[in-house]
Amino acid sequence: MLLAYPFRVLVPRRAAPEAATSTAVTLLLLVGAFGLVPGPVVIALAVGAGATVAGVRLSRLAGRHSAGPSPRAANVLLDAAVVTAGLTAVVLPLTALGLSFAVLVGSLVVAALSVCGLRRLPGRTCPSPGVRLRRLVESGAPAVALTLTGWLLLPHDGVSEPARLVTALAVGGLGMAALDAFSGPRRHSGAAVCRGGALLTLGGLVLLAALPSASAGRAALLAVPPLVFGMLLVAVGAEVAVDAGAGEPARPVAAAWPRAVLPAAMLLLAAGLNLAAGRALDRTSVVLALAAVPPLMVRELLRAGEAATTERRAAHRRRAGRGVRHRAEQSRWLGRSEPPPARADDPSTASGVGAAWQPGAPWSTLDRRPVPAGGGGPGDRAALLDALAAIGDVPVPTGALLLVDLHGTDSIGPTAREDVLAEAVHRARAVIAPEDLVTGCTGTGFAVVTAAGPVLAYALGNRLLSALSPPYSLPAGMLRVQTSIGLAEVRGAGPADVLRQAELARRRAVQLGRDRVEWYDAFLEEQLVRRLDLERELPGAVARGELDLVYQPVLDLADGQPVGAEALLRWRSPVLGTVLPAELLPVAEDLDLVGELEWWVLDRACRQLSNWSVGVRELWMAVNVTTRELTTPDFVQRAAAVLAAYGVPPERLVVEVSEPRVAADLSTVVARLAGLRSLGVRTALDDFRAEHASLAQLRRLPIDLLKVGPELVGARSDGQPPLIDVVVNVGERLGVEIVAEELESPTQVEGARRGGCRFGQGFALARPATAERVEAYFEEFPSASR
Repeated sequence: MLLAYPFRVLVPRRAAPEAATSTAVTLLLLVGAFGLVPGPVVIALAVGAGATVAGVRLSRLAGRHSAGPSPRAANVLLDAAVVTAGLTAVVLPLTALGLSFAVLVGSLVVAALSVCGLRRLPGRTCPSPGVRLRRLVESGAPAVALTLTGWLLLPHDGVSEPARLVTALAVGGLGMAALDAFSGPRRHSGAAVCRGGALLTLGGLVLLAALPSASAGRAALLAVPPLVFGMLLVAVGAEVAVDAGAGEPARPVAAAWPRAVLPAAMLLLAAGLNLAAGRALDRTSVVLALAAVPPLMVRELLRAGEAATTERRAAHRRRAGRGVRHRAEQSRWLGRSEPPPARADDPSTASGVGAAWQPGAPWSTLDRRPVPAGGGGPGDRAALLDALAAIGDVPVPTGALLLVDLHGTDSIGPTAREDVLAEAVHRARAVIAPEDLVTGCTGTGFAVVTAAGPVLAYALGNRLLSALSPPYSLPAGMLRVQTSIGLAEVRGAGPADVLRQAELARRRAVQLGRDRVEWYDAFLEEQLVRRLDLERELPGAVARGELDLVYQPVLDLADGQPVGAEALLRWRSPVLGTVLPAELLPVAEDLDLVGELEWWVLDRACRQLSNWSVGVRELWMAVNVTTRELTTPDFVQRAAAVLAAYGVPPERLVVEVSEPRVAADLSTVVARLAGLRSLGVRTALDDFRAEHASLAQLRRLPIDLLKVGPELVGARSDGQPPLIDVVVNVGERLGVEIVAEELESPTQVEGARRGGCRFGQGFALARPATAERVEAYFEEFPSASR
């Protein structure tokens, strides 16, 4: 029986060394804190382990052939910095030099190497001087709080007051810089993690220089966590940065709560411990507390100035909006029509979602002129954002944005496309409320802004679907279009966010088949972002060697002997982690990569089957094939060529096809399966459902194995016998053997055995594993032969 690995389930494989090292360091610190092991020994073991793990990862990263010169140089420098930090903490204090001086020299070398390495790391950003000044001001008060925390917590005995103050200042500055890295706008980037790790490492060295002389070395244990975990974060961040490259997207907003909460919480804890020890506040503590006031004052002054600037810009936009409105009214009275001009102060006018809207005006005054066919002028997006902002400005914001996209107009000319869009807008205006807004959209659709609540907005979306579904009359004939509508609620989000959310919902409607209304939610956004990541990374995965196979044994339920295995595809993406077929194949189908993946699986599975032939005889290998690839004209010939290339007997290969998909092209599937059987290849029908249609088409399919799920094995809710009895009887008449798959409990295994299933497969019998582990598993059954 294959063994499960809980550790590999809880901790990703690539992070397992760091997780194991962190656990070991934590245990060492506990042992040292109770005085069971001398402090210097704990420091040497912990820091040595952290430096070794981090150094090995950085060395391997620097040796990658795919890394460019700059990332390779960055990893070499960071590797040298980590090794130097480890030597400084473990070796240099044992030399004839003074302890503090030795650690100071090592810290300067580590700082220089880290700075040079970070400057060459992909994904590094260079903020403007204004942004740097703002960050410095925002970090001033928290940095002072961390400095005061260090001053209160550092030992009073054995450490001189100047050295204690210098150490507190260094720890406060380095700690705040690390906190900024971990909570800044690019906090999820590898460069930020690497920078924060380097700062923590330097902070640990500073503590190590000041603490060992106190409390017989036990206080120096405080330097171990930032030092060890900082080195590990340097290695992890560097790998993430190299894998992601320089094009990693930035998070638009920094995380505010760590900067506001963590320094204050640590200061309260330090003050409480200080008072519990009976110590009164000294002069330095008071001065440091007062030093936090000037940064707070400067921060508030900057915020007040930004608020005034924002208000002036808003007033300017309102005046510009009234001017545009006045010119539009003049043009109407004079019989002219002019598109609204682009607003120079709005950077978001790059795409066209059109409307004519006066900022701050009531809904009844919305301009409902004909929508420009091409999507409106370049300033129309700004007008739509103003309309959404007007909804959000009311005390209890309600309303929604519906983005409507028409599909099927690509085959007609631009003039006909304009006619279809104009007719669609006319139909939409017939079903919306008088106070709702219909706006133009880029090329193939339009937008609707409504003040209705979520339930009524969804009902409006369905009415729009019904109104837009009838055919459109064109000179060349009737045209049918499909409609996708994305719906986002105006509540708790800015206008730009509402527009983005509606666009994501519209994309989801397209993915799910069109002619539907889709709501936005946060889970939807995560799914879409994940989908975009998959679509970006999947092309080229075969060439990059990122695909892998695991194999799940199939057992004879009568005697428990293995009879074969099923090859299961895994995509080991360095960016996305391990991706399973259920998530991988739909993306591959949309990108037209299914054929490439499936032929790679067939080739690799046959090669592995050939290798197993040396020690394990007559075990078969099952490979899943989509009906799309199976129905290609040359599938049988190509499969025969793969078998011949590796010298695999045809009867040891099983080609599986999913039953729910064969009905679409049943005659071609039957022909291909018959062709495979003529070669000697065995065939299987996967995901079989005991329905009338499935049983009827089972007679036509030339298959050897029928795979059923556990739902057919267990007892039915109506008290009738399990359906597996029916399936087994049909299989016996047709000469088909039954395989019960996805068996995850002994009860299901026993039910499949009693029901007459010949073979079984599932976690309750054997888990999927690598080829080497499955081969070792097979060797436990020397008589395995089927």
